[in-house]
Amino acid sequence: MSLYKPSQDYLRVTTLPHHQHDAMMVRGEKPDVNAMVDWLYRGKNVPFWTKLVGINKFVKGFYRGTPGVYQVRADGDIYGYNAAVKQNDGAAPWLLKPSADQPFRHGYYKVMDVDPESRDNAYLHTLLLNYNQGGGLPGDPQRGIRDYLVRVEPGSDELLLGKAYYRLGPILVHTNYFVLERMCRA
Repeated sequence: MSLYKPSQDYLRVTTLPHHQHDAMMVRGEKPDVNAMVDWLYRGKNVPFWTKLVGINKFVKGFYRGTPGVYQVRADGDIYGYNAAVKQNDGAAPWLLKPSADQPFRHGYYKVMDVDPESRDNAYLHTLLLNYNQGGGLPGDPQRGIRDYLVRVEPGSDELLLGKAYYRLGPILVHTNYFVLERMCRA
């Protein structure tokens, strides 16, 4: 099996109905962020409309380093980014664009525990990917994104479910679910 082809479990979770994703989100446990560092995860946004706007498939990378730039350090906070991929069939390999050696990285975020005192506290038992603290430029619309992650299987960081929101001032609007699967080392 190619590193860039999804598993059957991954494909199954991407096709579950919304109410099952809701239940998984409530029951799921927080991933181990240290187990995610230096890995790329294949991603798929669940709703059909993401195909229409060209954001159905993507890759998320996780690293310890500098916000807003893929600059790895041995210490410091954990950040991540999205990488563009070819928008081919859902079971076809995830092919980084423009190339595997030079992927287009964008949408940087800070990976953090959810602070119960923060406005961004929809799920206290999850990891939060906070795009507002990822080092993006002021005015970048991606800074409004907040993703909450849980494990699909207890104790495993191989397959994750994400629930995406968009912050509009004081309002947090749910936009979609997405599924991540560990793909390869970054």
